[in-house]
Amino acid sequence: MIVEIGHYAVVTALLLSMLGVAAPIIGLKRKNAAWVQVGQRALILTFVLITVGMVAMIYSYLTEDYSVKYVYATSNSKLPIFYKIAGLWGGHEGSLLLWAWILAFYSMAAATLHWKTQPVVMPYLILMESIVLCGFLLLILFLSNPFERIFPAPLDGKDLNPLLQDPAMVVHPPLLYLGYVGLSIPFSFAMAALFSGRLGEEWVKVTQRWTLFAWICLTAGILMGGYWAYYELGWGGYWGWDPVENAAFMPWLVATAFLHSVMVQETRKMFKVWNLFLIILAFSLSLIGTFLVRSGILSSVHSFAADPGRGVFILGFVAFMLLLSFGTLILRSAKLKSSVTIESVVSREAIFLFNNLFFLVALVTVFIGTLYPLLMEVLQFNKVSVGPPYYNAVFMPVALGLIFLMGIGPYIPWRKTTAKNIKELFGLPLMLAFGAGVLLFIFGIREEYALASMTVVAFVAAAIFIDFRKIALFWGKRDRVNPFLGFLSAYRRNPRRIAGLITHVGVLVMIVGITFSSLYQTEKILIMKPGDEVSLKSFQLRMATLHGAEGVNWEGKEALFDIYQEDRIVTQMRPQKRFYTVSQTPTTETAIYQTNMGHLFVTIPEVSPDGTWARVRVLHNPLVLLVWYGGGIMGIGGFLNIFRRDRKRSVVSVASGVTAKTAPSLASGRDGIVAQRSES
Repeated sequence: MIVEIGHYAVVTALLLSMLGVAAPIIGLKRKNAAWVQVGQRALILTFVLITVGMVAMIYSYLTEDYSVKYVYATSNSKLPIFYKIAGLWGGHEGSLLLWAWILAFYSMAAATLHWKTQPVVMPYLILMESIVLCGFLLLILFLSNPFERIFPAPLDGKDLNPLLQDPAMVVHPPLLYLGYVGLSIPFSFAMAALFSGRLGEEWVKVTQRWTLFAWICLTAGILMGGYWAYYELGWGGYWGWDPVENAAFMPWLVATAFLHSVMVQETRKMFKVWNLFLIILAFSLSLIGTFLVRSGILSSVHSFAADPGRGVFILGFVAFMLLLSFGTLILRSAKLKSSVTIESVVSREAIFLFNNLFFLVALVTVFIGTLYPLLMEVLQFNKVSVGPPYYNAVFMPVALGLIFLMGIGPYIPWRKTTAKNIKELFGLPLMLAFGAGVLLFIFGIREEYALASMTVVAFVAAAIFIDFRKIALFWGKRDRVNPFLGFLSAYRRNPRRIAGLITHVGVLVMIVGITFSSLYQTEKILIMKPGDEVSLKSFQLRMATLHGAEGVNWEGKEALFDIYQEDRIVTQMRPQKRFYTVSQTPTTETAIYQTNMGHLFVTIPEVSPDGTWARVRVLHNPLVLLVWYGGGIMGIGGFLNIFRRDRKRSVVSVASGVTAKTAPSLASGRDGIVAQRSES
């Protein structure tokens, strides 16, 4: 009965989403605000009703109601309660319901928070959000119904995919959906601006925090998925350019480009068409990612569906949204022309343009690598695979270019600059970067990508450090406090700039981790029996025992390794080979030991039937923790940006790259510290 209540609630939500489409159109035609308010209330009720559907499904999991087909397919009585609830998004139908619930929440929040401040664009916002909601609810109810019953009811469920029975995978999909769906709000505001003709900077300012939040969620979801792949799949890496990984990475690339590009529109009234194009593309890629993952055309542990009917519907819906959004942009493009032009290729707006172009080249690289094998298969040519060698050859140079521009963009002046100013700005960072490259070469870093990336990282790090030092000293002297308090004072006056630089620091930390863990990973694979030993780097590993082990819903083998350094035991590691009895699925459980920001990584991918030997895989991943520490710093920078307090009046901030032509000098000397209107 509870499931039927949830089902009917979602059916009613579909009807209300249709009302949400119709009501704003009627309100606009009749110029009657009451109809627009009907659309807003329809969005609120839609969220409430989908919440009822979510609660009904969770109740079915907790009460082990295996007459619900979806619960039967993704749960089992032996599952811990944590994973029973996570089973809701462990398959196709439930994950789409979660998607629709998050979309309804975002829609309700946007329509409520901006109701009074954005009355002109509100009808169009409600219209666009309702269209997307309606499309997903149609898909759920007619092609992917999680409320479907089966009779007679089975005694037990088939179990959740064992690879998904992990805390990281409980959090990873909701985080990705918060990012994917979060891009719908800036997308709808952009479409509202196009429909209403309010094509200035207002929609950009309104949506900036929405985009930042979606970007943070996407970043966290991607990193969480990488961490899960790292320790759960047992292959020793965290990013394999899997097509479904790429489906999340592509909208992240475009959203990142958009966050940089909007600063040009806010400051110089440029890139209006470009920014609309980027945000439409970002959300379109989220929908395309949904098609790739949910249509069943991808072979991946993340891919859920295998029904061509679903794929055709999603593809049709994506095509409709692309035609509507890009068609409207093309029709309105004539009204978006800006009289402001780039005066010099050596200016901040030009650097941001190059930055965006690099991001789009990166996007095209990933897009081709993801879809080319599918196209070859559809055209019935030979099956091909695109893996790390392709991405390393094509993507890595683009990534290095992006990092290099990251060290220039925040400091170079708007409009144009001089050769003298460039020398003052970047002379010292370039010298320090060159010196760092020479030192790295002397100390044995000879791999081309490693040497190039670390030299570029040194350049950007030097530029950021010099800027931070100038900021801290200037504001400390001005307020007569120590440099640390001076830096905090600078943050209060220009939080957006400081938060952005902190995010860039996180990127640099992550790049160091990616470079060394990828290019300097060492590995040994061998057959071992109890008593055997193997050495890797400074570690000696001795297999003490190989014995049976079991859990609530699995059984298997566990190896006990004593780990030595310089004849001194430092830890014990217990990798496992599990077999989940219900789903009849084997998994490899990794044992990890942290050492100097790196990991010693041990798995037993294969155990002999008699349990006398195991195939052992031992890896050393140097500095791998910096990948996730860097991501954490990026998240801190993002949240500082979201929760900053904007100042309505002009304030003084420090920017070493601004000349006396753009702002009056506050201090003379080689530091070049000047006053600048706050970018916030």
